[in-house]
Order: sequence, then C-alpha cells, then structure tokens
Amino acid sequence: MRILGLDFGEKTIGVAVSDPFGWTAQGIEIIRRKDENNLKTCIIRIGEIITEYNVEKIVLGYPKNMNNTIGERCEKTEAFKTRLEKKFKIEVVLWDERLSTVAAERGLLEADLSRKKRKQVIDKMAAVFILQGYLDSKTN
Repeated sequence: MRILGLDFGEKTIGVAVSDPFGWTAQGIEIIRRKDENNLKTCIIRIGEIITEYNVEKIVLGYPKNMNNTIGERCEKTEAFKTRLEKKFKIEVVLWDERLSTVAAERGLLEADLSRKKRKQVIDKMAAVFILQGYLDSKTN
C-alpha cells in the first residue's frame, strides 16, 4: 500500500510518496498554482499521481500554530481535505506539520544547496518530512 504525503501551501503543494512497504518517503514533485483559490488543476494532478502510484491513503500536513491553536491556514487545509476525500474516496489523515519546513530547510542547508535551489525543492522536502513522520509513527 502506498501513501501520498502532501504539504499544502498558498502557492504550491509539495508531494511525496511512500515505498510499497510504507517504510520510507520520497519526494516526487511540487505542484504550483498561480491562484490560491483555483485548485482544479492541482486536484487533477493529484488524481494522476494517485493512479500512477496506486495510492490508498493521503497524509496531509496540518499547519497548527506553535501554541497548538488552529488558524486560517488550518481551515483552508481542512477544506482541501474534504475536497480530496469527496473526489478520490480515500482516507485523508491530517498530520501535524509543525517544524517540517524548518527541518527540511535545515537538511537542505546541511546539503549545502544554494538559496535558489532550496527554494525550488523546500515544499517537496517538507512533504517528505510530513509523510516520514506519519510512517515512523505507524512502525513504532
């Protein structure tokens, strides 16, 4: 069973997928959009990825505030979750993503990537951290 990890942002969606055994997460792409409210092409692309990788579950990053409160970004994420569930009829799990982008940034800095290159992959790496966190919680 493969699991899809998504880092849902204002202009991008970072995408990661698990290996068939559900042990490791690999970043696969960043879906970009010009209009935050136009998700049609994003939904289509996610559907293609679900089919291509035979995805059976989605883990969606849930951007809680550091004090554990829920803000506007969480509300948009919840609406996106509902839309994904209706469209694809598969389970969508919200996963606390606090510090996932920070961890991804730190990893990319350690890899000595330039600022420009980091910006091009940060959302995909955040999706990897989100999905890997979920996978690790299931194996422990």
